[in-house]
Amino acid sequence: MKGRSDMKQIDGGVCAAKGFTASGVYCGIRKNKNKKDLALIYSEAIAACACVYTQNLVQGAPIAVTKANVADGYAKAIICNSGNANTCNANGVEIATQMCDLLGSALKISPADVVVASTGVIGKTLDIEPIASGIAPLIAALGDDSNSAAEAIMTTDLKKKEIAFEFTLGGKTCHIGGICKGSGMIQPNMATMLGFVTTDAAITPAMLQKALSADILDSFNMVSVDGDTSTNDMVTILANGAAGNAMITDTGADYDAFCAALSAVTQYLARSIAADGEGATKLIICKLTGATDKTGAVKLAKSVINSPLVKCAMFGADANWGRVLCALGYAGVATDVNKVTVTFSSVAGSVNVCQNGMGVDFSEEIAKAVLSENEITIDITLGDGNASATAFGCDLTYDYVKINGDYRT
Repeated sequence: MKGRSDMKQIDGGVCAAKGFTASGVYCGIRKNKNKKDLALIYSEAIAACACVYTQNLVQGAPIAVTKANVADGYAKAIICNSGNANTCNANGVEIATQMCDLLGSALKISPADVVVASTGVIGKTLDIEPIASGIAPLIAALGDDSNSAAEAIMTTDLKKKEIAFEFTLGGKTCHIGGICKGSGMIQPNMATMLGFVTTDAAITPAMLQKALSADILDSFNMVSVDGDTSTNDMVTILANGAAGNAMITDTGADYDAFCAALSAVTQYLARSIAADGEGATKLIICKLTGATDKTGAVKLAKSVINSPLVKCAMFGADANWGRVLCALGYAGVATDVNKVTVTFSSVAGSVNVCQNGMGVDFSEEIAKAVLSENEITIDITLGDGNASATAFGCDLTYDYVKINGDYRT
């Protein structure tokens, strides 16, 4: 949380900010009636809106509709279905537009003030009927608890992901919270999975977009579960100004404080996604320092967490550090491999396994204990410069293959 003493974690998720309510219901998209599949986040007042989207050339229809709707920088509601990605469908844009129209009509707001998102199976026809029948119950269920919305956007996720913080801007108490989903098909090039953030801080759409676009470079963009960039990745933030702080219109102390609060939310959610990767048993954090520049540091850190062999070694609690150097070597970044130091650490302790690019004596027993924990850090020090990066990943287990071997059927 960047050392801000006035920031504290609170309950509420996307409902922690004033003027926001949320809900989640089962409408019939999924076969399993015990899993909610339609979510809504609603702001009583018009809110500044900023989004970031997948860079995959194959994109879900909701992305095109959302881009058009938020072109003016404002929105009031977010609707999201799970169980079907509405991607590669002949009538996908029509369905996404109908979702906005139906919700807009029921809430008595402009359909252009609706952000629409979908997640689930790609290439499967999405029927509008279940969604149409679910709109009324969805609105009736709106309340100040974001649990149901967080549940309704889940696909293969095992855990709901939500967080909120309280902070101050110019003496005014503000709140910011978020929910997200993401477990597989995750290596974002902008954000990741689906993430929805709300705040009652007052900030212009331009500055909100600036803050979000900068933030994701060190948060969601640094997550990778399996190296696959989804077709539907999107992160959206709504800021309705209900906290009453002076409008943030430029950089400065208030903007920095807002960015710190946003970072607190996105860092937590990014770690949560990696920890809940499909079949994962361990969160793997790669902290890399000493790179020539930031771009190179990012490539190197992500190369390590993306390595199937490194991921398998972490699953087996095997201190096979040579796989780490191998991943650094093929990352496509010039680095002096004779100056590389590698240390594995966790709550069980730490063990240095490589110094100046060469192996050092270490206790296999201690290494096994360190790597048997559910959160492991791979610390890498280079000797090339002062740039650093931190990437979030997970181990590769038998269950990942099992989950994805029959995901559709």
